[in-house]
Amino acid sequence: MYKDKWPGLLFISPFFLLFAVFGLIPMLFSFYLAFFSWNGLGPMTFTGIENFRLVLEDALFWKSLSNTFIIGVMGTLPQLIIGIFLAYALNSTLIRFRNVFRVAVFIPYVTSIVAVAVIFGVLFSNQTHGLVNSILIGLGYDAVSFTTSEWGAKIAISLMIFWRWIGYNTLIYLAGMQSIPKELYEAAKMDGASIWSELRYVVIPMLKPFIIFTVFTATIGALQVFTEPLVFLGRSLREEGITIVAYLYRDAFMNNFFGTASATAVMLFILIMVITCVNLLLTNQIGRSKWKGGPK
Repeated sequence: MYKDKWPGLLFISPFFLLFAVFGLIPMLFSFYLAFFSWNGLGPMTFTGIENFRLVLEDALFWKSLSNTFIIGVMGTLPQLIIGIFLAYALNSTLIRFRNVFRVAVFIPYVTSIVAVAVIFGVLFSNQTHGLVNSILIGLGYDAVSFTTSEWGAKIAISLMIFWRWIGYNTLIYLAGMQSIPKELYEAAKMDGASIWSELRYVVIPMLKPFIIFTVFTATIGALQVFTEPLVFLGRSLREEGITIVAYLYRDAFMNNFFGTASATAVMLFILIMVITCVNLLLTNQIGRSKWKGGPK
């Protein structure tokens, strides 16, 4: 019996080997390294929980954590909500050329991050001739230095994240809506349901597995934001827009403090686990309200 399983195990073994080498072993080594002081080349010195104390007493760590939550909420929450409405519109028969719009919505997701950085660098340039600053000046407001102002950096990075991921979530919701039986839509219309009632009592409850998936991936992605701040702020990673992963990167690869960087990674891992559990509890409440005007 076991002899018959060997071919199947051999076929799936490359994934597990690569995951062990590039995923599991580095992760376990990070946990181990969190209790040592190491500059990447010399001998490692055991320090106990000293790295955790240093990180927790660093004001920049709390600033990066605050930035991560603010940018995460501003960048991901709107894309999850607007994505449902966009998917509903793209699934509607009232819109012509739906396939063209579906492709257009997905284009930002496959656009190179370098191209995105160039586009948003022009849009949110600190110079007065930048597009957003030109509009602000035209409306009678002062120009904003987006890379150095507290909220300018956060808004620019959040919009970059929103623009890149809105199409991805929209297509997932669209696929979920197309899997809902048409009889449910027709029954809702026969009962006189408005578009809002149909969306609230038919679409959203049936989309629950898809919403849970996107909330999970968006939450984890929001806590791991790194590329957008790096390409927008440059390697300086100013404190106005630094995120917790950027803080970790700066500690490890710019300051050569691999021990404190690993301690930060461990705390980030615990934080992601806690927030994921909270999200699971909250998203399980989706679709539990009943349509009062519908069938008993």
